[in-house]
Amino acid sequence: MMVLRSALFNVVFFAVSLAMAVLATGARYLAPERVLGVAMLWARCLLISVRIICGIRLQVSGLEHIPRGAALIASRHQSAFDTFVWLTLLPRCCYVFKDDLSRIPLFGPSISAGGMIEVDRNGGGAAIRGLLRGAERAVREQRQIVIFPEGTRRDPGSPGSLQSGIVALASRTGLPVVPVATDSGHLWGRRAFRKRPGTIRILIGPAIPSRTERKALIRALEDGMTALDRGPE
Repeated sequence: MMVLRSALFNVVFFAVSLAMAVLATGARYLAPERVLGVAMLWARCLLISVRIICGIRLQVSGLEHIPRGAALIASRHQSAFDTFVWLTLLPRCCYVFKDDLSRIPLFGPSISAGGMIEVDRNGGGAAIRGLLRGAERAVREQRQIVIFPEGTRRDPGSPGSLQSGIVALASRTGLPVVPVATDSGHLWGRRAFRKRPGTIRILIGPAIPSRTERKALIRALEDGMTALDRGPE
C-alpha cells in the first residue's frame, strides 16, 4: 500500500508542478507580482496532497522565533519536502537555490521570477557576490530568506559542514540567523521513492545575532540544525 500511495503522490506531484509552472509562466508576462502567489499555491497543494495520499503530517514548533519582515533562516535539508514547505509557513519566502534548477523548462524561469536567489555552486567568489546582491534585494523587499547552508540534502544523522555563504549573508544583511532542525528525511528520504506515513517535525530555534563571532555562529547553527537528528519520538 505504501508503494501505491507513493506512486500516486508522485503522479500528483508532477501534475500539480506542471500545471503551476504553466500558470506561473503566464503570470511572468501578465502580472509578475503574482508569481510568488502561484508558488505558494503550488506548495499548499503539495502539502495537502502528501497528507491525504501518504499520511504525512506537519508539526512546527518555534515560529515565534522568526522576526516580522526580513529574516534569515538556516535550515537542515533532508528531502524535497523542505524545498516547498517554507512557502506555506512564511508570508514572503525567498529560497536560495542552486542554478541547476533554473534550467528546467517552464519551472526554472518561474523560480527567478518569483524573486528567489540563484547561486552557482561552482562560481567561487562571483557566486558569493551574486548571493549577497540577491540577499540585499530580498531585505529591501522584506522577504524571508531560506538557505540550506550544508549545500545539499543530507541523510538524518549525517550533517555536513556549513558553507561560507551563511556567514557572509549574516554579515552583509545584519539579520540574525534563525537555525532550523527537521526530521523530514525519516519519512521522505532524499533519494527514496517510498514515503512513510507519520509526522514531520520542524523545530525553529532562537535567532543568533549576526555579530556573533564566526566560530561561535557556526557552532550555534550546527547545534540548532541537528536538534532533531536523534530521530522520530
